Amino acid sequence: MILEGIVTTLDTTGRLNVAPMGPIVDEAMASLILRPFKTSQTYQNLRQRPQGVFHVVDDVLLLAEAAIGLPTAPLVTRPAEVIEGTILEDACRWYEFEIDDFDDSQERTTLQARVVHTGRLRDFFGFNRAKHAVLEAAILATRVHLLPAAEIATQMDALAILVEKTGGDRERTAFTLLRDYIEGAEVSEDS
Repeated sequence: MILEGIVTTLDTTGRLNVAPMGPIVDEAMASLILRPFKTSQTYQNLRQRPQGVFHVVDDVLLLAEAAIGLPTAPLVTRPAEVIEGTILEDACRWYEFEIDDFDDSQERTTLQARVVHTGRLRDFFGFNRAKHAVLEAAILATRVHLLPAAEIATQMDALAILVEKTGGDRERTAFTLLRDYIEGAEVSEDS
């Protein structure tokens, strides 16, 4: 099963990278299969330091900002407990992991990770259609270079209805942020 969340990694200087990612997980959450692109900072960091933290989150604004690399507020973090890494305090749960195997024979790599420590910060909010719509919009935002602009626009129009009908302020803010990013990317590609 793919579980969407946020991965934090550190580069060799200790600088934090925050990225959305949907690893394949087992039911026990004992292992993760991460599939970052070779061009991503997450991949570069994991090659240099084969460890990180996967976070289960329900704050879609945090996820949206991570997707487009645009944090609007300073992140509240603390050091990981077992590995050399960083925990996001706004997460519901976290999973510290170490990479056991790298397969980078394809453009999208496959990294086998073993969970070495877990923690819980708070309860998961629950299911909400607007949160899921923002999650899908964030995935689209990370794929503007891969998908046709018309396909993205059609999907964004459908997702906007869900956000308007069932979302709160954070969901609407996150969706607007993603829509503006996607429209800006489409304009720059069409220029």
